[in-house]
Amino acid sequence: MKRYVYILFFAAILTSCAQPEEAVNVQSLNQEFIGAWNSNDPEKVISYLADDVQFVQGETHFNGKTEVANKWVKDTYGTIADLKTNVVSSGVDKEMAYEAGTFSVDVLPTSQDQLRGIGEGNFMLLWKKTAEGEWKLSYAQLEGLPVQVKN
Repeated sequence: MKRYVYILFFAAILTSCAQPEEAVNVQSLNQEFIGAWNSNDPEKVISYLADDVQFVQGETHFNGKTEVANKWVKDTYGTIADLKTNVVSSGVDKEMAYEAGTFSVDVLPTSQDQLRGIGEGNFMLLWKKTAEGEWKLSYAQLEGLPVQVKN
């Protein structure tokens, strides 16, 4: 009986000494992601996407890394600059992390006769931890207001 008590005692001590897994810093994930957008590096942006990533904006819904990369990232990165976010909500656990809030972005003219604009709206970015321990963007939702002419 004493032997079982010792085993339980040492098992309790050993498990209490185990380091808890640190939660990811979601602010850092989003800063890196936004930094890639702002440096016009679509391949780096795409490297953050999960294979099963979802992108939603209004009635638009893209599924999977290839479609999101081609129809959102590659079609958009050259038309915007200076993406900024204002976080109003965030959360983290061992498997998921998210931030949500508002965004603003400069909208670049697509021809000489157009003016520069400013786009604003709401966003949510949801990150999930992969089986390999990497954090990948799993879900992105943007709801933008109509683009306004920038003064």
